[in-house]
Amino acid sequence: MMNRIVLVGRLTKDPELRYTPNGVPVATFTLAVNRTFTNQQGEREADFINCVIWRKPAENVANFLKKGSLAGVDGRLQTRNYEGQDGKRVYVTEVLAESVQFLEPRNSSNSNAGDRNEGGYYGGNQKQDAPYGQNQNQRSNNNNNYTRVDEDPFANNGQTIDISDDDLPF
Repeated sequence: MMNRIVLVGRLTKDPELRYTPNGVPVATFTLAVNRTFTNQQGEREADFINCVIWRKPAENVANFLKKGSLAGVDGRLQTRNYEGQDGKRVYVTEVLAESVQFLEPRNSSNSNAGDRNEGGYYGGNQKQDAPYGQNQNQRSNNNNNYTRVDEDPFANNGQTIDISDDDLPF
């Protein structure tokens, strides 16, 4: 069996980052993906696809992508259901992203990310299952050293950062 999704599109709104009760980050966002053909009026239509990403990549998505950002998503299709407020069963189909590629620099014409203090991070291809190195900020709270959206993930408090070749995404 195979369940693989690869998408390229633009975010329809800023990603929404939340944390589970155990402190695990999860981000949700919607990707607008253009169809390869035009309709009878000659206009290109788009599909709006809900995506979910977990752990450190979720924080990267929330920190560095925003409405209009071009992103590539690699993952799998997942269907889940829950009971709605009206008591009826609600079915949701979404892409469970395993990696997200940031496909344009922060200072491109479609991005206002340069208005925020975000450091120089342009990539987001770290797999969720990959082990993560020690966080330089050494937080003592219970969220497993994940970076919150409002914190600078590149702040190192004047210390040198030790990065091995295995940590680089290229």
